[in-house]
Amino acid sequence: MDVVVASSSIEAGIGCWDLHTGAEQLRYKLCASPPHGLVCVGQRFLASSQLREPSASGSVQYWSWSKPQVDVKSFPAEQIKPLASNSVGTYIVGGGLSGNIYLWEVASGRLLKKWHAHYRAVSCLVFSDDDSLLISGSEDGGIRVWSLLLIFDDFRRQQQSQLYEHNFREHTLCVTDVSQDMVEAMPLSCLRHWIAHVWSISKGKLLRDIVFPTIVDAIALDPGEHVFFAGGRDGKIYVAALNAESTSDSKYGLHIIDCFSNHSNAVTCLVYSISGNCLISGSEDGMVRVWDAKSHNIVRVFKHAKGPVNNILVINSNFLR
Repeated sequence: MDVVVASSSIEAGIGCWDLHTGAEQLRYKLCASPPHGLVCVGQRFLASSQLREPSASGSVQYWSWSKPQVDVKSFPAEQIKPLASNSVGTYIVGGGLSGNIYLWEVASGRLLKKWHAHYRAVSCLVFSDDDSLLISGSEDGGIRVWSLLLIFDDFRRQQQSQLYEHNFREHTLCVTDVSQDMVEAMPLSCLRHWIAHVWSISKGKLLRDIVFPTIVDAIALDPGEHVFFAGGRDGKIYVAALNAESTSDSKYGLHIIDCFSNHSNAVTCLVYSISGNCLISGSEDGMVRVWDAKSHNIVRVFKHAKGPVNNILVINSNFLR
């Protein structure tokens, strides 16, 4: 059983629904999260950075599964935008407006590492499947791959001219989303100028560019089908070929093989549920839609309390008890 968790950029709380029955679960209060600012930590609790004015101090809030009120609130040195947690929930990393990345130990709350990662604000963060790498995107247009072994090895860090394993950079526009293919080990970056770049981590090079007919803000991978879904500002969801061998051309553009839509506003976030074989999308229209990944038919619709939806997670409901 899976649960869909969604947050908004305004004080609308965190909505929670049973993916299979559509029943609404506990609603968590007092949350205004930035994009990529909501994370499930080790399947134990929720954490969210808070969207505030640039001059205001930053905070990160934590909720246990059983209580709607905020359990713990922390105040980092600066405002944090994206958050990520490794799979077992040992660490939380956050990206700051300054371009710094912070790494905290969950058990103690201690700041273990801090490094200057980008020239401008960090916009998105994701761990590799084996938790050995951290991939960061920034408003400066850069995507960098960090080895946690190097980050924690102070002696090796002193010997290195730079900390990152790879530095992928094509232009200076903001990186809006980063995902990783579980099969090919490729990070896929979605950028704010109608183009998605597919990079190879192992080779450290660009594999292909895919141009969309609209600005794209969110991506989700379908590892079984070797395609990915891209959420557009036009309210549509595009399906693009991920394999380097695929050269399909359609009315939507090279490598874009399909398109479907029911959102009235921009699609802001996407997540793929492997267990349910479905795609979940959030939009500025305040709706969360669940799609059959094969037929692209709508399975069910959830209404957030108010305001745009900008983060979606899918969590196994066994951990909510």
